[in-house]
Amino acid sequence: MAVIKDGYTYRKLLFSIVFCVFFPIVSGRGPLFALDRTDEREDLWVCPGAEIALYSISSMAYGGGLALGYGNRASIGIKAAYLLDAGSQLSTLEINFLFRLYFLRAAVCSGPFIQINGGPAFIAKDSNLSVPSEFGTISAGLSLGWRFLLGRYVYIEPVIRGGYPYIVGAGLFAGVHFYSLNKENK
Repeated sequence: MAVIKDGYTYRKLLFSIVFCVFFPIVSGRGPLFALDRTDEREDLWVCPGAEIALYSISSMAYGGGLALGYGNRASIGIKAAYLLDAGSQLSTLEINFLFRLYFLRAAVCSGPFIQINGGPAFIAKDSNLSVPSEFGTISAGLSLGWRFLLGRYVYIEPVIRGGYPYIVGAGLFAGVHFYSLNKENK
């Protein structure tokens, strides 16, 4: 067993991290952070969707993606998308971190939003994407969209985006969102 410093092993370090992260969650003894508000709903959302983006010089690339986010009025999350150009000559895997801000201050996260995306883009020729990829770059951009609620949990989101290296893109996502209510709101 490898020793890190002064008798600490990787096993002890891993156990300490797991204990410090998961014990407060499963104990259910109240807020984990001092700034937690006990009177608000928190939104967790998941949405798969279809996208097109100008990743190829000769044609648009099309594909699908999945996004996962958490938060009210401002959300943080992760988004992954796989895009293939029309000639099947170039494939791209995007893994982006996202920060979303809703323009309307409604209790339910709906309406127009702006989203900042950033992360790696793995690009391969002839649709043979592997890790590590032949080419890779930073993908960064700005998205504008609108969330339309279709009932209590289901929604659709049309989105347009611009950035690097894809220049321009658009997508249509359909997803579900969940509220976790605090004890005072139940």
